[in-house]
Amino acid sequence: MGKIRTPLYNALIQHCQLNPLSFHVPGHKNGILYDPNQFPYFRQTLQLDLTEIANLDDLYAPEGIIKEAQQLAAELYGVSSTYFLVNGSTVGNLAMILANCQKGDVVFVQRNSHKSVMHGLELAGAKPVFLSPKFDEGFQVPSYVPVETVKKAFQKYPQVKAIILTSPTYYGLTYTKLNELIQFAHSRRVPVLVDEAHGAHLIASSSFPKSAVSVGADVVVQSAHKTLPAMTMGAFLHVNSKLVNEEKISHYIHMLQTSSPSYLIMASLDLARAYVEDMLTKEEELNQTLHKYVEIFQQLDYIDIVSSKDPFVAVDPLKLTIRSQNAMSGYDLMELFEKARIYPELADPLNVLFVLPFAKEFQDTGHFSKVSDILKNTQTSKMEWGLQKEVQIDEISQLSISYEAMENCTKTFVSLEEAIGEISAEMIIPYPPGIPLLMRGEKITKNQIEALKRLMKLRANFQGGKKLAEGLISIFRKR
Repeated sequence: MGKIRTPLYNALIQHCQLNPLSFHVPGHKNGILYDPNQFPYFRQTLQLDLTEIANLDDLYAPEGIIKEAQQLAAELYGVSSTYFLVNGSTVGNLAMILANCQKGDVVFVQRNSHKSVMHGLELAGAKPVFLSPKFDEGFQVPSYVPVETVKKAFQKYPQVKAIILTSPTYYGLTYTKLNELIQFAHSRRVPVLVDEAHGAHLIASSSFPKSAVSVGADVVVQSAHKTLPAMTMGAFLHVNSKLVNEEKISHYIHMLQTSSPSYLIMASLDLARAYVEDMLTKEEELNQTLHKYVEIFQQLDYIDIVSSKDPFVAVDPLKLTIRSQNAMSGYDLMELFEKARIYPELADPLNVLFVLPFAKEFQDTGHFSKVSDILKNTQTSKMEWGLQKEVQIDEISQLSISYEAMENCTKTFVSLEEAIGEISAEMIIPYPPGIPLLMRGEKITKNQIEALKRLMKLRANFQGGKKLAEGLISIFRKR
């Protein structure tokens, strides 16, 4: 990566080269407590697992290498401030919500937001107004919230204090009129907070959709580990607005994050930023690499690459979604790839999603020829088509009871059929992608129950739904 600076990573390497003797935490003592014959890889890695000692700065009072590393990230992304997060985008979403949403505040929220957004709203005691996204006919999944829906919501709730959006979606769908939406919100002095967990790479190529940091979003949270070469839980929080209180954001980051931040994760964020900086000069090689991966998938028998027909959607080239031509469910199709030791990111009833490498070089290890043979010799079974589209939700909606009122209710379990018309006491989340099908405090509809049954039949994985396997859902009862 040439002369691109990596101050935090370099400082860790320099410390290791001192052959230091550790009488500080962590207890593995630079990895030496692990037998080098039994655990050689782990022992070597832990040499960099350091703490706040001389010359290594402090994440919560940065004055040296960490301050420099964060400033370099802010310069790259074109924002006023960047914070390194070691507890994932989850902690960034919580911090930006708590810093901008007070108890009782009306907040517009994209309905297909991640569960961490819902948790942040509950912690804040806000009054979420959910904005339903457009349904993408090509992908058969929820997509973006149109600016027209936001304008309608402003007419009904002019007292709104913030807008929380997700862009891009898990499938890489990005709204091309996001800048117009943000400009409208700013004309009303309302900040736009964006969960851009899947978009830390978007600034690196003109062939990518525009990042929210490039179109004026006030706070943007990115999971660097999702598409950049950063360690799991490494994330960025970018601040770029006078409409938000950065001091409060910093306060909540300090409150919510671990007081023992991982130097390994922070160093990987430093390196990830440097990687993006280098890739800015490798756009042609990157595009060629991505094209080669697309060609490989196009050559597979009985497979279609999914595309969007929506004129206002730009699809992230790092996200490649496929579907069986033979009515095989996405879950079954994913299992075929796993038999060839190819591991996709996720499956839904129709699709399988692959996250392509953000790389300038193409690698083919022969795995795709194996999956091609498996696809040719597989008997298919009938799939239930168009499942997700059937979950009809109002364009603009609220919870049936407030978060505060939930605390004064008791809970009981009822059958799926009995739950229709009742108020859910738990979030039920197909995971991945982590988007709630049913939210706590929401009135349960017949469509939601039917969708839930079909997902269960298709062997989807869930978070929440403590007794879902028994066919039971937790609902609220007034005391």
